[in-house]
Amino acid sequence: MTSTFLQKRFVAPALPTAPVEYDHRRDDQLNQNLRIYFNNLDNYLASLSGPIGGGVLGIPHIAASDSTNQYATASDTPTIVKFNTLDSGNAFTLNAPGSATCQVSGVYTIRYSAQIVNTVTNAAHQATFWLKVNNDDVINSATTFSIQAAKSNSIPTFICAYSEITFTVNAGDEIELYWATDQAHVPSPLTRGVYIFAEAAWTTPTNPYARPAIPSVIGSITFVSALTT
Repeated sequence: MTSTFLQKRFVAPALPTAPVEYDHRRDDQLNQNLRIYFNNLDNYLASLSGPIGGGVLGIPHIAASDSTNQYATASDTPTIVKFNTLDSGNAFTLNAPGSATCQVSGVYTIRYSAQIVNTVTNAAHQATFWLKVNNDDVINSATTFSIQAAKSNSIPTFICAYSEITFTVNAGDEIELYWATDQAHVPSPLTRGVYIFAEAAWTTPTNPYARPAIPSVIGSITFVSALTT
């Protein structure tokens, strides 16, 4: 049974009213309506209770990424993390420059990774990420990453920063990821520091090998549980 069946909603049938005098045709129609309804109900429950029952459900979620370099507004300044590509979504809306609006209340987990670069040759620097809901900081959601000094002016240091947070969301809430660094990289005029790096896909023979693009950030928010009272 595929998810197509579950997408076809069915409701209890309209049952015929009883006639003043007995009429077997009315009973035949009643039994036929009930038979169709209970057959549909049996198929529906069999789909959910089977070994791949979860595979036929549409779970609220969003997955997004960004294809651009991202620079902090300034050193030690909170800056929103941008997402410009919706990779997958259900019951979420992706808004510019990178917030997501949830349509279903519940407990969710956000997972994100960021390709962070340090272009400073003589010092390690830090980048901190945290979560906001409706522009309010989510408690205990911040994580700090340390990026070692660059090997040279032409060879920066890279790390992939990853974290996840489980939090509660109400329908209509706007979710944002923020970051800050103690040394912001400025492209022009050049000030070396930390930024979130992206690069287009490689193709041969221009490059040594072919590979997909490197997003600056990848993030997903997935449903965990309904809210409990």
